Amino acid sequence: MSELAGTFDRASERRAAQRAGIWRQLWIHRLGIIGTTLMLAFVIAALFGPWIAPHDPVAIDLDNPYAQPVWLDPADGRGILGKDNLGRDILSRILVGSRNSLIIAFSAVLIGMVSGVALGLITGYRGGLVDDVIMRIADTQTAIPFLVLLIAVIAFLGGGLVNMIVFLGVGSWVGFARLIRGEVLSIRERDYVQAARALGAGDVRVMFNHILPNSIQPVIVAASLSFGGVILTEAALSFLGLGVGSIVPTWGKMVADSRDYVTVAWHLSVFPAVAIMLVVLGTNLLGDWLRDVLDPRLKGRRG
Repeated sequence: MSELAGTFDRASERRAAQRAGIWRQLWIHRLGIIGTTLMLAFVIAALFGPWIAPHDPVAIDLDNPYAQPVWLDPADGRGILGKDNLGRDILSRILVGSRNSLIIAFSAVLIGMVSGVALGLITGYRGGLVDDVIMRIADTQTAIPFLVLLIAVIAFLGGGLVNMIVFLGVGSWVGFARLIRGEVLSIRERDYVQAARALGAGDVRVMFNHILPNSIQPVIVAASLSFGGVILTEAALSFLGLGVGSIVPTWGKMVADSRDYVTVAWHLSVFPAVAIMLVVLGTNLLGDWLRDVLDPRLKGRRG
């Protein structure tokens, strides 16, 4: 009995040491600081965008279409980032549009992660027919190009914020399920899991109290990287006219609306494209830092 208790104590000490070193590793990993800063700026813009936006994002000013940023043209410039073809303030539209991107990305990743982790945990632990059925469904979905399938579904059922979240979330469960399944197949035979079974713990308790906490680290990294991928997908769909709507400002739609005016006013498409680039860069840098922190095999290799 004392040996079983020692097994649990060692596992707890291991997890505590990992948590204690996370913030210390952040200061060592400089790119992680950049990624965290970019994501914090994105979250702040999304949460407070409607209040910090200098102008109404949908207000039309036909007297000043294609106005240059004021810092490029102090005499005739209008606004920090200029105005679009209808005289709408670009900075205000970027700030307000960030909220839609945050809602879609966070909700879709959460749906995909929760459903994928639940299915991967069950299939990896139970195996047998359940594993075969769920993994064959995953193989079938993977065989169809996701973006092509998404375009077809949205074109048939319509876009909108809710539909976009559901479609993107359902389409991303496969990666999480396969990732957690592989971790569970390795962890379920370890000593502390066997010790829990020997002490009479049920399957649900073993899965959620002993296996899941020790296999969730790669899922967190995958979720951070998927966040940027969802934003890119939403921007691509908005660019194709299949986004959340024609009135709601989104970064992808801003780029789409300005593609015919690139030679006349370059700033119409460049600034929303830069916003997309910075958010995706931030999620990738943050995910890279999380990988280095949470994967013990990579600790100490970077600085």
